[in-house]
Amino acid sequence: MFVDTHAHLFYENFKDDLDEVILRAKENGVDYILVPATDLKTAEETLKLCDKYDFIYAAVGIHPHDTKNWDDSLLQQIEKLAAHPKVVAIGEIGLDYYYDFSPQTQQIKAFKSQLDLALKLELPVIIHNRDSDEDMMEIISSYCSTGLKAQFHCFNASLNDAIEYMKMSHFISFTGNITYKKSEELRNILKHIDLNHLLLETDSPFMTPVPHRGKRNEPAFVKYVADKIAEVHNITTDEVAKITSLNAFRMFGIGNKPKTSFTYKLSNALYINVTNRCNADCVFCRRKEDPFLRGYNLGMTKSEEPPAEVYIKEIGDPKQYDEIVFCGYGEPTIRWEVVKKVAEYVKQNGGKTRLNTNGHGNIINKKDITPEMKNLIDVVSISFNSFNPKQYSDLMKVGENHFYQMLDFAKRAKQFVQKVVMTVVDFDEVEIEKARKVVEDEIGAEFRVRHYF
Repeated sequence: MFVDTHAHLFYENFKDDLDEVILRAKENGVDYILVPATDLKTAEETLKLCDKYDFIYAAVGIHPHDTKNWDDSLLQQIEKLAAHPKVVAIGEIGLDYYYDFSPQTQQIKAFKSQLDLALKLELPVIIHNRDSDEDMMEIISSYCSTGLKAQFHCFNASLNDAIEYMKMSHFISFTGNITYKKSEELRNILKHIDLNHLLLETDSPFMTPVPHRGKRNEPAFVKYVADKIAEVHNITTDEVAKITSLNAFRMFGIGNKPKTSFTYKLSNALYINVTNRCNADCVFCRRKEDPFLRGYNLGMTKSEEPPAEVYIKEIGDPKQYDEIVFCGYGEPTIRWEVVKKVAEYVKQNGGKTRLNTNGHGNIINKKDITPEMKNLIDVVSISFNSFNPKQYSDLMKVGENHFYQMLDFAKRAKQFVQKVVMTVVDFDEVEIEKARKVVEDEIGAEFRVRHYF
């Protein structure tokens, strides 16, 4: 149910009752525990825990507090430790300017060296950041195109920083401090964290959540962190567990890959995972390398695409949902005949429908499909992405003619559906207000901005 991605079980205050701590974790739904080391000695202790307990995994690295005597020769020792089959990350590493245990220059040197090692070993990193936000952002931004995957544990930077890290595809986690009465600002940041980028942790034996604050923290208490996340995001604790457990698999490879979901529920809408195939290859789309969303595995090959009857069976009574949305990580109009068959069932049984598309359906199907939407599709949501044909082409990796075909598709669709919505991703380079003007004034459609995380 839960994956505690940060618990220092090698600390002395676990020495006398670790087996009981492990048992309580299991009894409280903790499936896996990740134990990050802080230096070479604790790394060796962590590996012993991995050998003893089958559901414990390790991260090895040197904490910024312990980088005073950093020498790059230490990388060889870390790399040797990382060869253990249950080491899933380099960590806990990072920067800490709150304490003066190690010179900042040494911290930065050690941090960058360990980031480079993680890339070499194709491992993610677990990052400690305290009062070092500016340097941290500068360093992590410099690794933006390297494929680095990072978890910012015990997050305490700004909301803007969190948003930037999510845009870089990194993960964020909070500890028991989100349950504290005076942590309203932290909970506000949590509220804005996309669940696809969230991990669970306790930071045991520190940061004990309410109602056990003042006592030693332990993995069993991760449920209180999950409860608070559920409260802030207005979802169930079970949903938090499902989403964050899949995120732990995505980040660290811990646990099992869930089977493909052909339908998936978000809020009170049911989404139809039509296909992963697409005629475009948008720079912001992760369908190839990371086709997961809020606890669901949406990845599938062409041979795995189900017929309309499978979707219809999973929908059941469409009136139980606010709408049925044809979506997924591909372009649904590639399977237009399937979409029509499912939409016909939904409409005949009193449901509402929405089609999320890139607007290339007429090109894909080599005919004008918009008249066929009449009485089948209520809302069409089109990825407008940019008002500039060249920029549109660069973002979606299609010919510029696709931009004009998309505009024509939107205008035609307006004749046959109740509403047309056109969206852009909030990239800095996309001039959102100019895009809004084109959509509202020239197309006469509704305009929306969607976040890129």
